[in-house]
Amino acid sequence: MSQLPWTAAALRDRPEWNHRLNSEERQELLDLLAAQGPLDQLPGDAGAATATGLAAFPLPVLSERLATIQQQLETGAGAVRVRGFPIEGLGEAEARFLYWAMAVHLGTPVSQSARGEHIFSVRDAGLAESDPRARGPNTRKRLTFHTDRADVVGFLCLHPAREGGENEIASSMAIHDAIADARPDLLEVLKQPFYYLRHTIDTGNQLPWCRQPVFSFQDGYFACCLLRVLIERAHSHADLPDLTDEQIAALDLVETLADETRHKVVFRQERGDLIWLNNWLVLHKRQAFTDWPELEKRRHILRLWLSTPNSRPLDPLFADNFGDVGAGAIRGGIHAAR
Repeated sequence: MSQLPWTAAALRDRPEWNHRLNSEERQELLDLLAAQGPLDQLPGDAGAATATGLAAFPLPVLSERLATIQQQLETGAGAVRVRGFPIEGLGEAEARFLYWAMAVHLGTPVSQSARGEHIFSVRDAGLAESDPRARGPNTRKRLTFHTDRADVVGFLCLHPAREGGENEIASSMAIHDAIADARPDLLEVLKQPFYYLRHTIDTGNQLPWCRQPVFSFQDGYFACCLLRVLIERAHSHADLPDLTDEQIAALDLVETLADETRHKVVFRQERGDLIWLNNWLVLHKRQAFTDWPELEKRRHILRLWLSTPNSRPLDPLFADNFGDVGAGAIRGGIHAAR
């Protein structure tokens, strides 16, 4: 399947957006869980000794679909929705185990914190904005369009919010092309490196800042990377140069175009819905939400970051933030604190 920019209407009709596990695939997952026995640790948690080899998670039936998804993420739309995950009757540990079992057929999970968390719980932690542990995913607030520090990001919904919390995604290739048509001068700005300040939770990273472009091409492969909050923190840093008016206008244009109805797909993850996104091809964000008063019902999404074996080569400027920039390399994630 060819990799092309997509509109919101086009994505809804693509096969990537319409996966549903069948009864045989669901039963295969439950049989794998039953064979595993008691789960003493939460799979993917900091310090958990969770296997990553495919031999530990045999899924001969489902692996065929997962191989297709792996290719769709890299050479198709870069956005995949999977419904029918057998979540009913499962506790969090069991859901994590099956999520992990599917994920390792797509790629290698990488850490999402300096503590070594490989599955991150996206839920409101009730932290003050000034708390250094605070990050967008563990608040209730609206997030802006961005990408994560991995080839692929996955989201499994354990519980939706009472109200709100809808996800929005847009093709970054389509945004690139729209800017090329409307403001080619600003497209050239977006191809130049922006300063990124080290994230407050990235305590294992020895670099105080890095530089990377929003749009880039390497060996003919397109890539988009954007986390504006770190760009703005660099802008506010006394030792780093301020953003120019052109850079601010260019970043604003990316967000404005991504927010247009023709570009963005808005959806709400329901319990058991799985979403996989190629960060180099898709921008994503989340709307603000109102949660349930009962703790056990509150919005809870499990997030995974994957380094995929069929990934694209990257501009050398990404080496500081992602490590190896070669095609298919293990890369991304957050360094463990020493």
